[in-house]
Amino acid sequence: MPVNKLKDFLDLNKIKYMTVVHSTAYTSQEIAASAHIPGKELAKTVMIKVDGKMVMAVLPASFKVDFNLLKEAAGASKLELASEREFQDLFPGCEVGAMPPFGNLYGMDVFADNHLTEDKEIAFNAGTHHELIRLAYKDFETLVKPKVIKFAVKIK
Repeated sequence: MPVNKLKDFLDLNKIKYMTVVHSTAYTSQEIAASAHIPGKELAKTVMIKVDGKMVMAVLPASFKVDFNLLKEAAGASKLELASEREFQDLFPGCEVGAMPPFGNLYGMDVFADNHLTEDKEIAFNAGTHHELIRLAYKDFETLVKPKVIKFAVKIK
């Protein structure tokens, strides 16, 4: 989904958001630093296969997925990190690894870590490695309807 399509979706739903343009960055920590956003408020998307089904796990950039917690919370018998090769074609118009956490627009489930609910606003990749969207967490939750569970731990 190109960034314009995402913005059109947000506009259609009358969501207030801000676009943040930053220098090209690939890791969530680089993005947070480049965009001057606390790592806790930057939501990163990790692609996971839960019992063979592709899902999005969305968590603060300053956290990492605890696969055992996610497996248990999802009630999965098998859970594994998806490779870029496995998901790169699922997000047309997006740069690999920069897809926005709107799995509902791609027909996939979204798990949001409960730590995201602590922030009034979140920011996330908008389909490129140089642009973010920042909006109220409650708006994200209303539009995406993620399954909010605890599955992330703070990066040490």
